[in-house]
Amino acid sequence: MINETLNTAAKLQMALIVAEVSLSDLPRDTPYQNLELRFREWGFERGWGDTAERVQETMRSLSEVLQAPDPQNLEKFFSKLPIVFKVVVFSPHGYFGQSDVLGLPDTGGQVVYILDQVKAMEEELLHRIKCQGLNIKPQILVVTRLIPDARGTKCNQEWEPIIGTKYSHILRVPFRTDSGVLRRWVSRFDIYPYLERFAQDVTSKIQEAMEGKPDLIIGNYTDGNLVASLIASKLGITQATIAHALEKTKYEDSDIKWKELDPKYHFSCQFIADTIAMNATDFIITSTYQEIAGSKDRPGQYESHAAFTLPGLCRVVSGINVYDPKFNIAAPGADQSVYFPYTETEKRFRQFHPVIEELLYSKADNDEHIGYLADRKKPIIFSMARLDTVKNLTGLTEWYGKNKRLRSLVNLVIVGGFFDPSKSKDREEVAEINKMHAVIENYQLKGQIRWIAAQSDRNRNGELYRCIADTKGAFVQPALYEAFGLTVIEAMNCGLPTFATNQGGPAEIIVDGVSGFHINPTNGDESSNKIADFFEKCKANPGHWNQFSADGLKRINECYTWKIYANKVLNMGCIYSFWKQLNKDQKQAKQRYIQAFYSLQFRNLVRNVPIASDGTQQPESKPAGKPQSTQRRSQSRLQRGCLELKIPTGQQ
Repeated sequence: MINETLNTAAKLQMALIVAEVSLSDLPRDTPYQNLELRFREWGFERGWGDTAERVQETMRSLSEVLQAPDPQNLEKFFSKLPIVFKVVVFSPHGYFGQSDVLGLPDTGGQVVYILDQVKAMEEELLHRIKCQGLNIKPQILVVTRLIPDARGTKCNQEWEPIIGTKYSHILRVPFRTDSGVLRRWVSRFDIYPYLERFAQDVTSKIQEAMEGKPDLIIGNYTDGNLVASLIASKLGITQATIAHALEKTKYEDSDIKWKELDPKYHFSCQFIADTIAMNATDFIITSTYQEIAGSKDRPGQYESHAAFTLPGLCRVVSGINVYDPKFNIAAPGADQSVYFPYTETEKRFRQFHPVIEELLYSKADNDEHIGYLADRKKPIIFSMARLDTVKNLTGLTEWYGKNKRLRSLVNLVIVGGFFDPSKSKDREEVAEINKMHAVIENYQLKGQIRWIAAQSDRNRNGELYRCIADTKGAFVQPALYEAFGLTVIEAMNCGLPTFATNQGGPAEIIVDGVSGFHINPTNGDESSNKIADFFEKCKANPGHWNQFSADGLKRINECYTWKIYANKVLNMGCIYSFWKQLNKDQKQAKQRYIQAFYSLQFRNLVRNVPIASDGTQQPESKPAGKPQSTQRRSQSRLQRGCLELKIPTGQQ
């Protein structure tokens, strides 16, 4: 943005004064092309703005930074600079695709989040590039795993344009082992042996596709964050991480009980990988404050990594500093072309109404739905999620079964999973399928419950929310813990009054008793009575339902849109790229520590995770073996039976 003419700060400040005086005499909409020759003589190149007004705003922001560099001035200035054009987003696990994937193992809200995130970021990048007066095409790559056995999806295609964008694509790269390309799906808990080689393979593919290095790398979940850390370190690129869900807080005492749980979940790998990634990254994107620091009743996801012990393996005494300025809150939204209020009748997807009518009310059992609703006049309470322990759909069904008052007021519709446990490869889902059948049988819910298999058509799902709203029903999110709660945002966008867990992000999305309701997932009687109370009030006063519908929608539009999110994230990318250059020496010292820990600890743990073989059932892993010799020396010194990890302070 400046040339060799301005080679000192004094010359820059003087040139800014001259330029601002010149700009003040021009019409605000004067194109930059009319100023370009004169400004180049003064030392200024393209990028300051596309009109005289925008050039003046950017130059004024820089003058303010040079005179008084406070945080507000810095953020305002860096948000105007052309720094980020090429973005890579990592999400290796599950089936990452744009259709027919939702509900498949390990495939849910994260896929929806990333696709909406990419569309919003591309739109914001195009807007910024135009305002900066540049003629550059942005590039966004979503990098995931190529799965040859794609189960009818496009997950076996290497390159796929992202629908609704011009310059964004999905790049799929397969997992490789010594035996060749792995064809089958692998659980997110068993993914660790493939990630390092995946990172190596991906690096060259990205540089080839982008014709150079990206400007910003964004990781998602444990696997994506670890791969992002490896590549960002190798290429020297600004890195962001998004946890979505740190498993350590989802499973009670999972650190203390790691040996017991490791054969199934490999938490030793996951907790160490999370600790490495959150310390290696330049900045962390969270959806809520609770995700960082928790509440008075529950520690935050990141706070739980500040100090913890894996008995017999290691003791983390300074895992993360939750006061580090790398932490940021940028709450996502929902695609408002899909999730819009039920009252906007002219926009409704009426082509889906016959299918949704059959989905909700037909009395036949088939591969897509079982159970039936005998009384169609009742409102519907509705929940949609993966069928796993934490999402607690079986818990909600049991609450409903126990509460006769609630059963007399509403019907229950559950969307999630399969009906036949033999169709699922996910260990938790199999157990939850069997439990759901048992609950329906025990409480004799036929005639009051409709269980619908996982749905992957987003447009139809959006209209399903609105059809539930037509019945004057409600959405219930009963998770034992929810990092954010994208379905909560979707439901409120559609005008559905919403009851959501008080454990995690939904407690911030919803203002209890104003824009929705908090429910306690560990107290089913209290929660089901709260829902019943609401519907009794609605029965007496129909305006009560309308008020909560309108207030929920108001809350979303004020705080939870993708436009707000994209602006925040790209601002972060610009600001932290600056700080990365400024603190390069400190960052390198910390990276050396992290690389040593990765090599000495994480690689050893990964050896305990079995490698999947195509055509056979993935074997259960054995409990972690004896610690390595480096660990035994630390054990002797500490006399605590564990290796002590302390991330260097002052370099967070």
